[in-house]
Amino acid sequence: MSQPGQPASASADSSEVFLTVVVPVYNEAFRIPSALQQILEYLERRPEACEVLVVDDGSTDNTAELVEKVSRATRAVRLLRHPVNSGKGFAVRTGMLNACGEYLLFTDADLSSPMTEADRLLEPLKSGYDVVIGSRALKPEWISPRQPLLREASGRAFNFLARSIASLDFRDTQCGFKAFRRQAAREIFSRQAIRGFAFDVEILYLARKLGYRTLEVPVHWGNDARTKVHPFRDGPRMVADLLRIRWNDWAGKYRSQESEPRA
Repeated sequence: MSQPGQPASASADSSEVFLTVVVPVYNEAFRIPSALQQILEYLERRPEACEVLVVDDGSTDNTAELVEKVSRATRAVRLLRHPVNSGKGFAVRTGMLNACGEYLLFTDADLSSPMTEADRLLEPLKSGYDVVIGSRALKPEWISPRQPLLREASGRAFNFLARSIASLDFRDTQCGFKAFRRQAAREIFSRQAIRGFAFDVEILYLARKLGYRTLEVPVHWGNDARTKVHPFRDGPRMVADLLRIRWNDWAGKYRSQESEPRA
């Protein structure tokens, strides 16, 4: 088992791995076995060598043990662990900086976007794009089931603020289904500072700032009522983090790469 802050383990040779699927998890014991099964079924249908990198963000249940059980059965699954819960953004950062694939994709453990949707992101990457993000906003009719009205309205409000404050033109910054060329991921995530749910906006801001070719594509998506994002609890901090992105840029914190992820 690898530890955060260390290079990717020898269990996966970066010269051979086509795709790494990064899955950040926190207390996901109730669904991680099914999620891994679905991801592995998708990867097994691909002709290339692929891997799954699960980042356990300080879970207090037996999530890590369940992932370890799968990793003992297949070398295609690796596990990184944070000793304490540090935020989804930090977990994704750890995974992306330790991934071995030529292409890197992160997805939520609930698989709101089915793994079969990954092809919609990978094809543009193979044709020359550096960052491709899934979007619920481009084809709302592909959302089933839909979110509750309050959550949908709060999501739209945050996306409006994100576009305004960070000067982004993406219709949906928060869909947890994004893919990167490895070099772009290294440059972007090594500069990432936001650890919470607003990290998506920061990495898109950095992608544009660094001049990477970006594309937003529609994906099928289904609401999971067990989401860990709560508008009233997380909303104020996420808005504050939008302002922090602008401050970080003004203060020059995005000019040079930071060190490998810290636990």
